[in-house]
Amino acid sequence: PGDRPEVWERVAEKLRAGSMPPPGRPRPDVQTYHAVAGALEAELDRAWAANPRPGRIGAVHRLNRTEYANALRDLLALNPRSFDVRPLLPGDETADGSFDNFADVLTISRVHLERYLSVARQVTRLATGLPPAALGFETFEIPLHIVQDDRQSEDLPFGSRGGIAVPYHFPVDGEYVIRVRLRRQYQDYIMGMGWPQQLDVRLDGRLLQRFEVGGRVPGRPAAASYAGAGEPGFAGDPEWEEYMQVTGDADLELRATVPAGPRVVGVSFVRELWEPEGLRQPLQRGRVLTNDQIYMDHAAVGAVEIGGPYVVGDVADTPSRREIFVCQPAAAAEHRACASTILSRIARRAFRRPVTDRDRESLLEFFETGRREGGSFEAGIQYGLERILVDPDFLLRVYREPVDLPQDRETYPLSDLEVASRLAFFLWSSIPDEELLDLAESGRLTDAATLEAQARRMLADPRAADALVNDFAAQWLNLRRVGEVVVDPHRYPTYDESLLEAFRRETELFVASTLHEDRSVVELLDADYTFVNERLARHYGISGVHGSRFRRVVLPNREQRGGLLAHGAVLATTSYPDRTSPVLRGKWLLDNIFGLPAPPPPPGVDTNLESTPADLELSIRERLARHRSNPACASCHAVIDPLGFALENFDVIGGWRSVDDSGAAVDARGTTVSGAAVEGLAGLRELLLERPEQFPRTLTEKLLAYALGRRLEYYDRPAVRQIVRDAADSDYRWSSLVTGIVKSPVFLLRASSATAQ
Repeated sequence: PGDRPEVWERVAEKLRAGSMPPPGRPRPDVQTYHAVAGALEAELDRAWAANPRPGRIGAVHRLNRTEYANALRDLLALNPRSFDVRPLLPGDETADGSFDNFADVLTISRVHLERYLSVARQVTRLATGLPPAALGFETFEIPLHIVQDDRQSEDLPFGSRGGIAVPYHFPVDGEYVIRVRLRRQYQDYIMGMGWPQQLDVRLDGRLLQRFEVGGRVPGRPAAASYAGAGEPGFAGDPEWEEYMQVTGDADLELRATVPAGPRVVGVSFVRELWEPEGLRQPLQRGRVLTNDQIYMDHAAVGAVEIGGPYVVGDVADTPSRREIFVCQPAAAAEHRACASTILSRIARRAFRRPVTDRDRESLLEFFETGRREGGSFEAGIQYGLERILVDPDFLLRVYREPVDLPQDRETYPLSDLEVASRLAFFLWSSIPDEELLDLAESGRLTDAATLEAQARRMLADPRAADALVNDFAAQWLNLRRVGEVVVDPHRYPTYDESLLEAFRRETELFVASTLHEDRSVVELLDADYTFVNERLARHYGISGVHGSRFRRVVLPNREQRGGLLAHGAVLATTSYPDRTSPVLRGKWLLDNIFGLPAPPPPPGVDTNLESTPADLELSIRERLARHRSNPACASCHAVIDPLGFALENFDVIGGWRSVDDSGAAVDARGTTVSGAAVEGLAGLRELLLERPEQFPRTLTEKLLAYALGRRLEYYDRPAVRQIVRDAADSDYRWSSLVTGIVKSPVFLLRASSATAQ
């Protein structure tokens, strides 16, 4: 196997999957399959151990949007809730099956450079406490699909309805303007103007002003009257037109003197003790709104705008200013020395390396320009910080090959500083902290014991769970696609956007809990608990849960729930709007749980299972059986379909069912290509847990690819197997997989440029 490892790795994979030999040929028993695959892998692993191949990514690796935002958070002590820079930057592309931190898709364009300049200016003015260069309004919009019938945030008072809580950094003491715009729907009409409702504007929970909206113009037109096709009854009435489109929210504006610093602006309605008749149900996509619903609905907040400062006072003593201004010059003669201290300290962390004299001189030149043009020491520091944030050594992860590397050398170890950077971006999606940099600069980080200790320290930091849940798991488990799910409201009338949001939050909290508690990753498949609020508990049939707060609950029925495979987020993102899809679900399971990616359909094969009216009269199982009669489709579907059928007890939105859409009893049985019988969620779990190392191996592959920022190749598989073998003694806990990755040669070495050529 050492001569053709790429071929033998494929052979071992097919043996593990039970897809060799082809159907119809004599097949060994399962034990023989695994024994042969194990023997092949042992030989491949021995060859790799003697000469590990770490792979290679480009010398330049741009930070993605999340890494950039997190770096600003840690570098300047910025609260991301107060100022989220990600929407200001171009989106990060991903290829199918990849993560958005893969170097090969993180290109840099002119648009990136322009946005980096703009964001650097805004961020540094905010962090230093300088007022905006130009006065204007910042707008915080609420997406149209968000239902505002309940309390929206823990930062809004009990007894409130709808609205938004906006974390906002007020740069200086001063007078600010807060405007509220109500939600508009059909033909730009404001919703809910038919009856009076109270709207509160609060600052850090303190009431600034209470407005009354709706019910101001008497003589409501007949509810069922229409001026024309699709026109509400008030169309054509000038007074009503103006009220419903313009004046209904024109006076929702106040001025307030606000102390500098991070605050929360809360806007919400007072929950009514009574409700008028005719209120509609929560918004569903594709729903046509009637005149009554436009007029008598709950009013809702569309956007909050904050502008100013108009009268400027003192600069705030903020965490950002404390992080930046570690010295304060007593006289002008001390400006340059203090600026050098401030800028060198921040540049060291931003560049992830020691600051050179050349760096320092460049930064001080910018400081002098800023001080001269802005007229203050703080303005000079702001200029210097802006310069740091557009430096390539901040925006890019740079790998420098040793200049004295022999030409025949195939691999070389990363420097301690490069390891520090790779470790921080893996576990925190951010830059190294002071402790990590100190160890790297002293050359002690790559000591095996030190490296493991640092990985465990970083894993215990809240930033690790935040990054590994919101960046790694959100992509691995399709959580970023939950908001894109479209569901047929006629087939599933209980669906709404609040349910989708609950799906996403359940999985985030579930994965985060296993990380916080350093549980075995196998628990992701067979846990007897989950996290629900009242909305999700009702959907899952779990009693005794009240309110919008999510809490951990023990599952009453392990046959129907338990583990990721029964989460609404997974089930909804692998369905069509009007029906389940054993193919989508089976393929997702193969790719993300079993670690056996299915190939794409052959060219020219019709994959539409509903191409004729006669198809619709068949069950999904019958349609797939006919599809498998095509020899070009049979081999792949023999692997995919049985796994997808096992989840047929779950409908499009993850509800449990015993009868399918056609009225027939659900058949959740299947037989894998290896001959194993699978039935339902319990059978699928049992199949996965028969080989306890299988799922940890898949998760390790995903996690290692994310850590390296590149796709895995055949020569990475021995490293994966070694990590999983070592983790078995720790019951495959998260920490054992993470420490195994960071100590692996593929994490610590890099292929030389000569090898790449």
